[in-house]
Amino acid sequence: MIDNSNLQLGQSADIPATPEEARLDRVPNPHSAGEYVARFTCPEFTSICPVTGQPDFAILVIDYVPGQWLVESKSLKLYLTSFRNHGAFHEDCTVAIGKRLAELLEPVYMRIGGYWYPRGGIPIDVFWQTGEMPKNIWLPDQGVAPYRAR
Repeated sequence: MIDNSNLQLGQSADIPATPEEARLDRVPNPHSAGEYVARFTCPEFTSICPVTGQPDFAILVIDYVPGQWLVESKSLKLYLTSFRNHGAFHEDCTVAIGKRLAELLEPVYMRIGGYWYPRGGIPIDVFWQTGEMPKNIWLPDQGVAPYRAR
């Protein structure tokens, strides 16, 4: 059984004011002897344009092959929600999320796809990855169609 006394899981937690203030929790991977893919999809991700202050919307898909650690999902939800009032460009948001998760989890492999809705008529899709995908792992398509008026 996991000791969750130090986790946000099962406890009242406020939405962090900024991504820097957000706490990401990790838990031991009970299947670290084998390799598999875990996927998180955030279909309603929002941040703020740092120039106009207008909201930006994206679908984020995070795939990773865990090593010793798993990200605790409540802390991930709170972290992603902290971007709602955060001013940053699409590329910065997507890559910063990937890097922070990779630093915390030290995964065998991780990729994040940020599928951003158009701003000024141009959708911007951002992809970042680290590590090498194990040869014996099935990694499905991220399931977000190329832009056709999503």
